[in-house]
Amino acid sequence: MNALYDIAPCTLLDFPGVPAAIFWFAGCNLRCSYCYNPEIVFSHAKISQQEAMAFLQKRKELLEGVVLSGGEATLYPRIEEFAAKIKNLDFKIKLDTNATRPKELQKLLDGSLLDYVALDYKGLGGLNEELFWESYRVLAQSGIDFEVRTTYHSRLIPKEDLLGMYEKLVQIGYKKEFYVQLVRSNIPTIGDIQEDSMRDFRWIESFATLRA
Repeated sequence: MNALYDIAPCTLLDFPGVPAAIFWFAGCNLRCSYCYNPEIVFSHAKISQQEAMAFLQKRKELLEGVVLSGGEATLYPRIEEFAAKIKNLDFKIKLDTNATRPKELQKLLDGSLLDYVALDYKGLGGLNEELFWESYRVLAQSGIDFEVRTTYHSRLIPKEDLLGMYEKLVQIGYKKEFYVQLVRSNIPTIGDIQEDSMRDFRWIESFATLRA
């Protein structure tokens, strides 16, 4: 069974303090209009576990970690087996997840297969937020390092909602950085996202770390 859509050979930005490769998993259970990886979301995997492991074997002296991203990596039915093979080569693992699969996240944590997690907070209300908080509690109880992040566009998330999301994090005891990434309007996305009419985002920097 093929696992990956693509491999980014090296990143110094995506895994804090760790030179890493990015494994892009095809497919996602969400269709966020601002997603800038439509080719990954809608495509089939074309790289096997064996090919990915061979890639890592050749780069053991150059890399220290692997980022499991996508798409949504936890949808891959053999994700635990795959992660275990990566850990057996002494690589650290970061998971980028949309936070909608807390049970799979728990399994990965129970197997000591993750070193860092980036957890997406999509917005207030609905099933996605309920699943986010389940995933958050799983991570908070695990003791591993993690971050919470969201993608912001003023037409998709009202200013009051973004402030409300931050307030909820504070209330539950989150003391780490809250990362806010602005929607990219100059590249293909799943939806037809126009440039944000809001021009001044300095207000976000009073409570979050802004990633332009």
